[in-house]
Amino acid sequence: MTLERIHHVAYRCNDAKETVNFYRDLLGMEFKLAIAEDKVPSTGEADPYMHVFMDAGSGNVIAFFELPNSPKMDRDQNTPEWVQHIAFEVSSHEELMTYKGKIEASGLDVLGPVNHGVFDSIYFFDPNGHRLELAANKGTQAQMDQLKSVADLMLDEWAETKKAPQHAAWLHEAT
Repeated sequence: MTLERIHHVAYRCNDAKETVNFYRDLLGMEFKLAIAEDKVPSTGEADPYMHVFMDAGSGNVIAFFELPNSPKMDRDQNTPEWVQHIAFEVSSHEELMTYKGKIEASGLDVLGPVNHGVFDSIYFFDPNGHRLELAANKGTQAQMDQLKSVADLMLDEWAETKKAPQHAAWLHEAT
């Protein structure tokens, strides 16, 4: 058996219409479809919802649920805000900077660009409080191969020490 790809990833939203408008108008995603039910098909429980699906490119779909009868949504308070995020790839550093300008012009705060060695990123929040990242790859194939070659070593060392392994220290020295 092999998995083909991620069919969709689903998150919660405060307002489905506001969320669709944000992802469509600001990030250029196509609104693919909406499904609304008064009962949850998998459990049968009465809990109306609106489920919207956005095309994130290359067959990737991000979806959101609006749940009007549930308590107000919140994030996991035991996890730092910077950890839980959704990262989308853009084609170049120039496109990354164009998005940065567009997002800032809409009134949102944008962090970055941040240099991650093999890619640059910007960070901001959607109307639901989800942290978003736009990333532009810049690593060479040789760099990616080098990272892959030490991935198991790094994981093993991390598992033993819970400290950042130095197998790819060069990544943080890149400018």
